[in-house]
Amino acid sequence: MKRFLLLVVTLPVVAALGWWYFHERQLPGYGPAYREYAYVTNGKSNTVSVIDLRTFQPAKTIRVGGEPTGIAANSKKNELYVVNTQSNSVSVIDAERNEVVATIGVHASPYFIDVSQDGRRAYVANSKSANVCVIDLETRLVLGNIRVGALPGLARVSPDGTTVVVSNRGDNTASLLDAAQLKVRSTISICQQPEDIAILPDNSKAFIACGGSGQVASIDLKTDTLLALLDVGKTPVSLALKPDGGELVVTNFGSNDISIIETSTNEVSGSYLIGTHPARGIVTSDNSRLYVSNFDSNTIAVYDIDIGKLIASLPVGSHPDGLALSKSENYLLVLDSQSGDVTVIQKRKPTRLETEYALLTMIPVGVQPNNIVVKSFIVAKPVP
Repeated sequence: MKRFLLLVVTLPVVAALGWWYFHERQLPGYGPAYREYAYVTNGKSNTVSVIDLRTFQPAKTIRVGGEPTGIAANSKKNELYVVNTQSNSVSVIDAERNEVVATIGVHASPYFIDVSQDGRRAYVANSKSANVCVIDLETRLVLGNIRVGALPGLARVSPDGTTVVVSNRGDNTASLLDAAQLKVRSTISICQQPEDIAILPDNSKAFIACGGSGQVASIDLKTDTLLALLDVGKTPVSLALKPDGGELVVTNFGSNDISIIETSTNEVSGSYLIGTHPARGIVTSDNSRLYVSNFDSNTIAVYDIDIGKLIASLPVGSHPDGLALSKSENYLLVLDSQSGDVTVIQKRKPTRLETEYALLTMIPVGVQPNNIVVKSFIVAKPVP
C-alpha cells in the first residue's frame, strides 16, 4: 500500500519526466505525416477523448451521441466508428481531422461494432431490437437489418468477411449470418448468457464465452455445428486470441483466473490465478505476452505465455478494464473506468537498475470510459 501511495504522490513528476523523455528522445523519429492516436469512449460524458501517442498528451475531445460504448477503427481508411447506446446511432469520426463527419441511425440499444477486414462493412447488434444492422461504410447507409435471437450482444465478422457470428444473451443461442446474402444461415443452441466472440484467423471456428454457465462454446463454421462446450472458470467475460490462433485465453471474472484453450483440439490446457476479477486480456503480436486488467485489484497482470507464468503485477488506476497496445507495442494503454483516466505503461529492455515495465504517465479522459482503440496512419497532406 505504501508503494502505491508513493506512486500517486509523485505521479505529476513522473508524468512530466516521462513526457520530456518521450518528446526529446523519440518524437524526432516520426515523419511529419505520421499520426497515432488512442480513442476512448466516455459513456457519461457523451464524448470521445483523443490521445496523441506521439507525445502522450490529450489531443481533442469529440462530442458524439448519447452514451457511447463500443468503438472500432477501419484498417483501410482513416475512420473510426462509435456506437451510441442511448441515441441508437453510430458516429463516424474522420481520424485526420478528429471530427464527426456522419451519424448513422441503427436500432435499439447497440453496444458494440465490428468492421470487416476489407474496411467496407460494419456490423452492429441491437440488443433491444433483436437484430443486426449491416452498414456500407462507403455510402454510410444501412444495407439491411437481420433478425437474430433475443438480446444480441455482439456481432463479430470472420476474417474473410463471409460469416458474422452473433451471441444472443436472451435465448442462449448463436446466430451465424451469411454476409453476402444478408440472412441467417444457422441458429445454434449453446451455453448460458453468451457474450464475447473470437474467430480463428483461418475462419474455421468461432469460440463464444458464456458468463452464465462458466463455459466456452466451440463452433465449426464450415459445418455450422457445435463442436464442444468447454468448462472454464466462473463468469468468463472476455476472450483474447493469440495472433497465430493456436491458443485462446479466457478471463474468468468470477474465479480470479484465466483459462487457456487449445483451439485445434478444443481442450482446456490449464487455469492460472491472475488477479481479482480479471476483466479483459490482450496478447502481443509475437504471441509471447498476455496482459490482463484486474478490475478489483487495480492492477495489470503480465503473463509470459512461453513459460506459463505470471511475471509481474503492475499498479494502475481505479477499476482497470479496456486495454490497447501502441503500434510498436512498447506502450500498454489501460482504461481505468472508475478514475476516468488512461494509464500508460512502458515496456523497455530491463537493465541492472531498471525493470522491464514502468509507469510513463496517466492521462485524464471523460466520465465512465468504456472502450479504447488505437489508430495509426499516414495523412494524405501533412500539416507543415
